[in-house]
Amino acid sequence: MNPAKTMYHKPNQYRLGLIGLILVCSTISIIALSSGQLTLSASQLLQALMGSGPEYLVTVVTQWRLPRIFMAMTLGAALGISGTIFQSLIRNPLGSPDVIGFNTGSYTGVIVTIILFGGHYFHLAAGALIGGIGSAALVYLLAYRQGVQGFRLIIVGIAISAMLTALNTWMLISASLESAMSAALWGAGTLNGITWNKGIPAAMVIFITIFFATTLTTRMRLLEMGDDAANALGVAAERTRLWLMLAGVALTAAVTAAAGPVSFIALAAPQLAKRLTGSHSVTFPAAGLMGATLLLTADFLSQTLFAPNQLPVGVVTVSIGGIYLVWLLLRESKSL
Repeated sequence: MNPAKTMYHKPNQYRLGLIGLILVCSTISIIALSSGQLTLSASQLLQALMGSGPEYLVTVVTQWRLPRIFMAMTLGAALGISGTIFQSLIRNPLGSPDVIGFNTGSYTGVIVTIILFGGHYFHLAAGALIGGIGSAALVYLLAYRQGVQGFRLIIVGIAISAMLTALNTWMLISASLESAMSAALWGAGTLNGITWNKGIPAAMVIFITIFFATTLTTRMRLLEMGDDAANALGVAAERTRLWLMLAGVALTAAVTAAAGPVSFIALAAPQLAKRLTGSHSVTFPAAGLMGATLLLTADFLSQTLFAPNQLPVGVVTVSIGGIYLVWLLLRESKSL
């Protein structure tokens, strides 16, 4: 039986779920574009988007607000798809880059880069990518025992994350005040000051990686049936797992490079998308849209809850995600 054909419980619910997420994303985007310290009417917003309004309005909308909204949706989609990959490979709803420690590894790479090379954006992006891949390789090697099992990977990942957190704290304490402040601000996870120049490189990496991961979707579904079944159907289980993990880490590192470590979106988006769409397995479109909606909503709240002061978006996602994690842990404990 083709798993791709038995993926959904309710096809109508799946389509309605996707449409609902698109509508919510669109609505929040329009509200975010038109609201703020400078509130715009519908006609002013349309003129600014068309480039025919006053120059200051065009700048506010197209150069300040629009790149932030675009990157919030892009980074949220990347986190949702990354979480889907890891939860599928580990076969556990706790399997996400946040819990396993890949976010922490990317942040370690950023701190090292700030201390050694300063805060140049592309240096930070490279540091986040190297740190994420390095931590993933370490977790994978330590968890490998004639293959990788989900529970072992989670336990090893939590241990490595704890050690990297301690290392990060030590580096922040030992660094100069300027470097420590830059790294701490980055570590909060924020979209403040995001521009097209900063966002487009990360977005390109994300789109290319998502396209690559999409080509592995069928193999990923076969892996969910078990390594023996996947191998019997012609899928090289371990090699496919490595490619999928690399894609998931690359997505997480790209997000960390652009906005810092944004927590809990990768954990929550796949499971919320699964419940909304009524699917057997989470699909990339559903998880991506859910991740985009969650991060866009969190960023909008970070700008408006304590206006005119703005919170880092990571503070909002941690606050909401902590509640979700407690609920998930209680739910999982009842099923044991």
